[in-house]
Amino acid sequence: MNKGRKAVIIFTTLFFTLSLALSAQAVIKIGVLAKRGAPKAMQKWGPTAAYLSQKLGDKVVIIPLKFTAIEPMVKNARIDFLLANSAFYVGMEKKYQAKAVATLINSRQGKALKTFGGVIIVTKNSPINSLSDIKGKKFMLVKFSSFGGSQMAWRLFVDNGINPRTDFASLIEGKKHDNVVLAVEHGVVDAGTIRSDTLERMQAEGKIKISDFKIIHQIKDGFPFVHSTRLYPEWPMAALRATSPALAKKMGTALRAMSADSQAAKAAKIVGWSNAADYSSVRECLKTIKYGPFAN
Repeated sequence: MNKGRKAVIIFTTLFFTLSLALSAQAVIKIGVLAKRGAPKAMQKWGPTAAYLSQKLGDKVVIIPLKFTAIEPMVKNARIDFLLANSAFYVGMEKKYQAKAVATLINSRQGKALKTFGGVIIVTKNSPINSLSDIKGKKFMLVKFSSFGGSQMAWRLFVDNGINPRTDFASLIEGKKHDNVVLAVEHGVVDAGTIRSDTLERMQAEGKIKISDFKIIHQIKDGFPFVHSTRLYPEWPMAALRATSPALAKKMGTALRAMSADSQAAKAAKIVGWSNAADYSSVRECLKTIKYGPFAN
Protein backbone atom coordinates (compact mmCIF):
# COMPACT_ATOMS: atom_id res chain seq x y z
CA MET A 1 0.00 0.00 0.00
CA ASN A 2 1.50 3.38 -1.01
CA LYS A 3 1.83 6.22 1.46
CA GLY A 4 -0.82 8.37 -0.27
CA ARG A 5 -3.49 5.68 -0.11
CA LYS A 6 -2.57 4.86 3.47
CA ALA A 7 -2.92 8.54 4.42
CA VAL A 8 -6.36 8.70 2.81
CA ILE A 9 -7.50 5.61 4.73
CA ILE A 10 -6.20 7.02 8.03
CA PHE A 11 -7.86 10.39 7.38
CA THR A 12 -11.15 8.74 6.42
CA THR A 13 -11.08 6.58 9.54
CA LEU A 14 -10.33 9.55 11.78
CA PHE A 15 -13.07 11.62 10.14
CA PHE A 16 -15.60 8.80 10.55
CA THR A 17 -14.60 8.30 14.21
CA LEU A 18 -14.86 12.03 14.90
CA SER A 19 -18.25 12.21 13.22
CA LEU A 20 -19.53 9.36 15.37
CA ALA A 21 -18.21 11.07 18.50
CA LEU A 22 -19.85 14.37 17.61
CA SER A 23 -23.10 12.59 16.77
CA ALA A 24 -23.01 10.79 20.11
CA GLN A 25 -22.58 14.13 21.86
CA ALA A 26 -25.62 15.75 20.18
CA VAL A 27 -27.74 17.72 22.64
CA ILE A 28 -31.48 18.16 22.18
CA LYS A 29 -32.73 21.35 23.84
CA ILE A 30 -36.29 21.70 25.13
CA GLY A 31 -37.33 25.21 26.08
CA VAL A 32 -39.95 25.11 28.86
CA LEU A 33 -42.12 27.98 30.03
CA ALA A 34 -41.01 28.34 33.66
CA LYS A 35 -44.15 30.03 34.97
CA ARG A 36 -43.14 29.34 38.59
CA GLY A 37 -39.42 29.93 38.16
CA ALA A 38 -36.43 27.96 36.85
CA PRO A 39 -35.84 25.70 39.92
CA LYS A 40 -39.44 24.44 39.90
CA ALA A 41 -39.32 23.94 36.13
CA MET A 42 -36.18 21.82 36.45
CA GLN A 43 -37.69 19.82 39.30
CA LYS A 44 -40.84 19.21 37.28
CA TRP A 45 -39.34 18.48 33.85
CA GLY A 46 -35.79 17.27 34.61
CA PRO A 47 -36.94 13.64 34.88
CA THR A 48 -38.64 13.98 31.48
CA ALA A 49 -35.29 15.04 30.00
CA ALA A 50 -33.65 11.97 31.57
CA TYR A 51 -36.42 9.73 30.20
CA LEU A 52 -36.09 11.20 26.71
CA SER A 53 -32.30 10.96 26.78
CA GLN A 54 -32.64 7.23 27.32
CA LYS A 55 -35.34 6.82 24.68
CA LEU A 56 -33.76 8.98 21.97
CA GLY A 57 -30.13 8.02 22.54
CA ASP A 58 -28.96 11.65 22.67
CA LYS A 59 -28.69 13.95 25.65
CA VAL A 60 -31.86 15.98 26.23
CA VAL A 61 -31.68 19.12 28.36
CA ILE A 62 -34.36 21.42 29.77
CA ILE A 63 -33.94 25.16 29.31
CA PRO A 64 -36.33 27.10 31.61
CA LEU A 65 -37.70 30.21 29.90
CA LYS A 66 -39.42 33.33 31.17
CA PHE A 67 -42.53 34.48 29.29
CA THR A 68 -40.51 37.17 27.48
CA ALA A 69 -37.70 34.79 26.50
CA ILE A 70 -39.78 32.35 24.49
CA GLU A 71 -40.12 34.22 21.21
CA PRO A 72 -36.42 35.20 20.91
CA MET A 73 -35.37 31.60 21.60
CA VAL A 74 -37.77 30.28 18.97
CA LYS A 75 -37.00 33.00 16.43
CA ASN A 76 -33.24 32.40 16.68
CA ALA A 77 -33.55 28.59 16.82
CA ARG A 78 -31.75 28.41 20.16
CA ILE A 79 -33.90 25.41 21.14
CA ASP A 80 -35.14 22.33 19.29
CA PHE A 81 -38.52 21.93 21.01
CA LEU A 82 -40.87 24.18 22.97
CA LEU A 83 -43.15 23.22 25.85
CA ALA A 84 -45.42 26.14 26.71
CA ASN A 85 -49.09 26.96 27.10
CA SER A 86 -51.44 26.47 24.18
CA ALA A 87 -51.61 30.17 23.32
CA PHE A 88 -47.82 30.53 23.18
CA TYR A 89 -47.69 27.51 20.88
CA VAL A 90 -50.31 28.89 18.50
CA GLY A 91 -48.41 32.18 18.32
CA MET A 92 -45.13 30.43 17.55
CA GLU A 93 -46.90 28.21 15.03
CA LYS A 94 -48.20 31.24 13.14
CA LYS A 95 -44.99 33.28 13.22
CA TYR A 96 -42.28 30.61 13.06
CA GLN A 97 -44.00 27.41 11.84
CA ALA A 98 -43.59 25.45 15.08
CA LYS A 99 -45.45 22.13 14.97
CA ALA A 100 -47.01 20.19 17.85
CA VAL A 101 -45.80 16.59 18.13
CA ALA A 102 -47.71 15.57 21.28
CA THR A 103 -50.12 17.00 23.88
CA LEU A 104 -49.71 16.37 27.59
CA ILE A 105 -52.40 14.64 29.61
CA ASN A 106 -52.64 16.39 32.95
CA SER A 107 -53.23 14.62 36.25
CA ARG A 108 -55.46 16.56 38.62
CA GLN A 109 -56.85 14.95 41.77
CA GLY A 110 -56.79 11.53 40.15
CA LYS A 111 -58.34 12.75 36.89
CA ALA A 112 -56.65 12.44 33.48
CA LEU A 113 -57.34 15.65 31.56
CA LYS A 114 -56.49 16.68 28.00
CA THR A 115 -58.32 20.02 28.26
CA PHE A 116 -58.72 22.91 30.70
CA GLY A 117 -60.73 26.09 31.04
CA GLY A 118 -60.95 29.44 32.76
CA VAL A 119 -62.92 30.36 35.88
CA ILE A 120 -64.41 33.74 36.80
CA ILE A 121 -64.93 34.17 40.53
CA VAL A 122 -66.42 36.60 43.06
CA THR A 123 -67.12 36.18 46.76
CA LYS A 124 -70.30 34.32 47.70
CA ASN A 125 -71.96 37.49 49.04
CA SER A 126 -71.01 39.65 46.06
CA PRO A 127 -73.84 41.45 44.24
CA ILE A 128 -72.22 40.30 40.99
CA ASN A 129 -74.21 37.47 39.44
CA SER A 130 -73.50 37.75 35.71
CA LEU A 131 -70.78 38.77 33.28
CA SER A 132 -72.42 42.15 32.65
CA ASP A 133 -72.46 42.85 36.40
CA ILE A 134 -68.66 43.06 36.30
CA LYS A 135 -68.80 46.25 34.21
CA GLY A 136 -67.41 49.15 36.19
CA LYS A 137 -65.74 46.82 38.70
CA LYS A 138 -62.11 46.03 39.58
CA PHE A 139 -61.01 42.87 37.82
CA MET A 140 -57.84 40.80 38.33
CA LEU A 141 -56.25 38.35 35.92
CA VAL A 142 -53.06 36.35 36.31
CA LYS A 143 -51.12 37.89 33.41
CA PHE A 144 -52.28 39.25 30.09
CA SER A 145 -50.16 36.49 28.52
CA SER A 146 -51.76 33.74 30.63
CA PHE A 147 -54.06 31.57 28.55
CA GLY A 148 -56.08 29.97 31.35
CA GLY A 149 -55.70 32.94 33.70
CA SER A 150 -56.68 35.70 31.27
CA GLN A 151 -57.25 35.02 27.60
CA MET A 152 -59.99 32.40 27.93
CA ALA A 153 -62.11 34.68 30.09
CA TRP A 154 -61.28 37.66 27.86
CA ARG A 155 -62.79 35.82 24.91
CA LEU A 156 -65.89 35.02 26.95
CA PHE A 157 -66.35 38.71 27.76
CA VAL A 158 -65.85 39.75 24.12
CA ASP A 159 -68.31 37.10 22.94
CA ASN A 160 -70.85 38.69 25.30
CA GLY A 161 -70.28 42.24 24.12
CA ILE A 162 -67.96 43.29 26.96
CA ASN A 163 -64.58 44.96 26.42
CA PRO A 164 -62.47 44.43 29.57
CA ARG A 165 -60.17 47.35 28.71
CA THR A 166 -62.96 49.90 28.54
CA ASP A 167 -65.83 48.38 30.50
CA PHE A 168 -64.02 47.53 33.75
CA ALA A 169 -62.94 50.09 36.34
CA SER A 170 -59.46 48.57 36.32
CA LEU A 171 -57.50 45.55 35.14
CA ILE A 172 -54.80 44.24 37.47
CA GLU A 173 -52.25 41.45 36.99
CA GLY A 174 -51.98 39.16 40.01
CA LYS A 175 -48.91 37.35 38.59
CA LYS A 176 -49.97 34.02 40.15
CA HIS A 177 -53.27 32.12 40.17
CA ASP A 178 -53.30 31.90 43.97
CA ASN A 179 -52.85 35.67 44.24
CA VAL A 180 -55.98 36.26 42.17
CA VAL A 181 -58.07 33.98 44.36
CA LEU A 182 -56.85 35.61 47.57
CA ALA A 183 -57.32 39.12 46.16
CA VAL A 184 -60.96 38.33 45.41
CA GLU A 185 -61.46 36.67 48.80
CA HIS A 186 -60.08 39.70 50.68
CA GLY A 187 -61.90 42.32 48.62
CA VAL A 188 -58.83 43.78 46.92
CA VAL A 189 -60.73 43.36 43.64
CA ASP A 190 -64.37 42.66 42.85
CA ALA A 191 -63.81 39.71 40.52
CA GLY A 192 -60.99 37.69 38.98
CA THR A 193 -60.14 34.87 36.60
CA ILE A 194 -57.93 31.80 37.01
CA ARG A 195 -57.44 28.46 35.28
CA SER A 196 -59.66 25.50 36.11
CA ASP A 197 -58.56 23.25 39.01
CA THR A 198 -57.04 26.20 40.93
CA LEU A 199 -59.89 26.47 43.42
CA GLU A 200 -60.00 22.73 44.02
CA ARG A 201 -56.23 22.58 44.54
CA MET A 202 -56.23 25.52 46.96
CA GLN A 203 -59.07 23.96 48.94
CA ALA A 204 -57.18 20.65 49.12
CA GLU A 205 -54.17 22.59 50.43
CA GLY A 206 -56.34 24.20 53.12
CA LYS A 207 -55.90 27.73 51.75
CA ILE A 208 -59.55 28.45 50.90
CA LYS A 209 -63.07 27.04 50.87
CA ILE A 210 -64.73 26.90 47.49
CA SER A 211 -68.06 27.58 49.23
CA ASP A 212 -66.79 31.10 49.98
CA PHE A 213 -66.85 31.88 46.26
CA LYS A 214 -69.42 32.19 43.52
CA ILE A 215 -68.65 31.05 39.97
CA ILE A 216 -69.85 33.46 37.30
CA HIS A 217 -71.20 31.96 34.07
CA GLN A 218 -70.56 28.45 35.39
CA ILE A 219 -70.69 25.70 32.77
CA LYS A 220 -71.82 22.25 33.86
CA ASP A 221 -70.74 19.73 31.26
CA GLY A 222 -69.21 16.78 33.10
CA PHE A 223 -65.74 18.33 33.35
CA PRO A 224 -64.53 17.52 36.90
CA PHE A 225 -63.55 21.11 37.86
CA VAL A 226 -65.61 24.29 37.99
CA HIS A 227 -65.18 26.54 34.95
CA SER A 228 -66.76 29.52 33.23
CA THR A 229 -65.31 29.21 29.73
CA ARG A 230 -65.28 26.60 27.04
CA LEU A 231 -62.50 24.01 27.31
CA TYR A 232 -59.25 24.17 25.33
CA PRO A 233 -56.49 21.60 24.67
CA GLU A 234 -53.60 21.28 27.13
CA TRP A 235 -49.95 22.24 26.56
CA PRO A 236 -48.22 20.73 23.51
CA MET A 237 -44.64 19.71 22.89
CA ALA A 238 -43.74 21.53 19.67
CA ALA A 239 -40.88 21.04 17.24
CA LEU A 240 -39.30 24.15 15.77
CA ARG A 241 -39.09 24.69 12.03
CA ALA A 242 -35.34 23.92 12.03
CA THR A 243 -35.81 20.62 13.90
CA SER A 244 -35.55 17.62 11.59
CA PRO A 245 -38.84 15.83 10.85
CA ALA A 246 -37.19 12.54 11.85
CA LEU A 247 -36.28 13.87 15.30
CA ALA A 248 -39.72 15.45 15.73
CA LYS A 249 -41.34 12.09 14.95
CA LYS A 250 -39.04 10.27 17.39
CA MET A 251 -39.84 12.82 20.09
CA GLY A 252 -43.59 12.37 19.67
CA THR A 253 -43.27 8.58 19.76
CA ALA A 254 -41.09 8.67 22.89
CA LEU A 255 -43.47 10.98 24.74
CA ARG A 256 -46.54 8.89 23.90
CA ALA A 257 -44.73 5.82 25.23
CA MET A 258 -44.31 7.40 28.68
CA SER A 259 -46.22 5.43 31.33
CA ALA A 260 -48.25 7.03 34.10
CA ASP A 261 -46.16 5.31 36.78
CA SER A 262 -42.81 6.51 35.39
CA GLN A 263 -40.67 8.92 37.39
CA ALA A 264 -40.97 11.44 34.55
CA ALA A 265 -44.77 11.42 34.63
CA LYS A 266 -44.94 11.56 38.43
CA ALA A 267 -42.51 14.50 38.65
CA ALA A 268 -44.45 16.42 35.99
CA LYS A 269 -47.77 15.48 37.62
CA ILE A 270 -49.14 14.18 34.36
CA VAL A 271 -50.62 10.89 33.20
CA GLY A 272 -48.58 10.95 30.02
CA TRP A 273 -48.86 12.26 26.47
CA SER A 274 -51.30 11.82 23.60
CA ASN A 275 -51.23 12.58 19.87
CA ALA A 276 -51.04 16.29 19.16
CA ALA A 277 -54.44 17.91 19.75
CA ASP A 278 -56.34 20.18 17.37
CA TYR A 279 -55.43 23.74 18.42
CA SER A 280 -57.87 25.56 16.12
CA SER A 281 -60.02 26.59 19.10
CA VAL A 282 -56.98 28.32 20.63
CA ARG A 283 -56.33 30.18 17.37
CA GLU A 284 -59.95 31.32 17.29
CA CYS A 285 -59.65 32.56 20.87
CA LEU A 286 -56.59 34.68 20.10
CA LYS A 287 -58.18 36.01 16.91
CA THR A 288 -61.30 37.01 18.84
CA ILE A 289 -59.36 38.96 21.47
CA LYS A 290 -56.83 40.22 18.89
CA TYR A 291 -53.84 39.05 20.87
CA GLY A 292 -50.19 38.79 19.82
CA PRO A 293 -49.67 37.78 16.17
CA PHE A 294 -53.46 37.89 15.70
CA ALA A 295 -53.74 41.55 16.73
CA ASN A 296 -54.43 42.60 13.15
